[in-house]
Amino acid sequence: MTIAYNLIMVAVDIAALLYLCKGKCTRNWLNAMFFAGTVAILAACVMEKNHFGVARLGAWGLFLHGSLLLVASAVVFWWRGKRRGATGLIVCAAVLSSICLDAFVIEPNWLEVSRVRITSDKISRPVRIVVLADLQTDRLGDYERMVLRRVLSEKPDIILLAGDYLQAPCGQRGELAEQFNEYLREIGFTAPEGVFAVQGNVDGGRWWDVFDGLDIQAVSQRESFDVAGLRLSCLSLTDSGNTGLYLPNDTPDRFHVVLGHKPDYALGIIEADLMVSGHTHGGQVRIPLFGPVITHSRIPHAWAAGLTDLSDGSKLLVSRGVGMERQRAPRMRFFCRPELVVIELSPPK
Repeated sequence: MTIAYNLIMVAVDIAALLYLCKGKCTRNWLNAMFFAGTVAILAACVMEKNHFGVARLGAWGLFLHGSLLLVASAVVFWWRGKRRGATGLIVCAAVLSSICLDAFVIEPNWLEVSRVRITSDKISRPVRIVVLADLQTDRLGDYERMVLRRVLSEKPDIILLAGDYLQAPCGQRGELAEQFNEYLREIGFTAPEGVFAVQGNVDGGRWWDVFDGLDIQAVSQRESFDVAGLRLSCLSLTDSGNTGLYLPNDTPDRFHVVLGHKPDYALGIIEADLMVSGHTHGGQVRIPLFGPVITHSRIPHAWAAGLTDLSDGSKLLVSRGVGMERQRAPRMRFFCRPELVVIELSPPK
């Protein structure tokens, strides 16, 4: 589908440039760009029914063909003596190419370690928690190895894995799970107070096989644990997406942490001090002054990344995740770097 789309767009590029070479530069350029942009959008929508697929083809249309048209238009403007217009078009092409470089090459591998400090009189001693969400990869490469080692380098007391571990075709998932399992074993992926993992929406079948034989508690159904003086509740995938979930806290004197893949459960009645999730990728693409374009969640867009203080006194932490959407989606991040989250829990001074 990608090849067919690009062939169509090559024909559109040629037609737009031929039209540009006739008549007045500015008016013809506006018409040509409108024509090319309209065809690029319509072709993507017709050729792909999945919105991720539409976004992937649209990215080809914008970044590749858009840049080529801008450069070719600059040549035509220069040839006709429109030097100022040609310079403006070259600047636009440079900006578009820079955005492409950042979104597809730089940001997806530019890991950020975000640090959050929370104090409570329910906490008797300092506890460090590292949240790893949405690795969501189809390969075990240098980046994935670096991320897993970085988790351990933070010397966490507890590691929370918020789902979406592998996103590979079914025929490759088993082999990939074995590779990750071996690497986790090799680096000693453990924490003094435990490692807890919940299921993500791309984790189908025997998703826990990636942790087989490791000191990692993989939780498929709602379950609570007493760990490091805290109360930790791990949610099923269904629970995490339930906006009407009611989750009581049987030990109100203990700091209650809830871990679920989707943040939607935070819209329910949750007796927790801190709710932790992933899933949104922080939007993966964020527009300055607007925020995330898509979150795939029913929470407000303002909650889609970072720490949010809720009206009932609890807090919601949504990680931007360390990976990105794969398969049919464009593999990009923009104004939304991947992140590990380090949570420092401590008693009041």
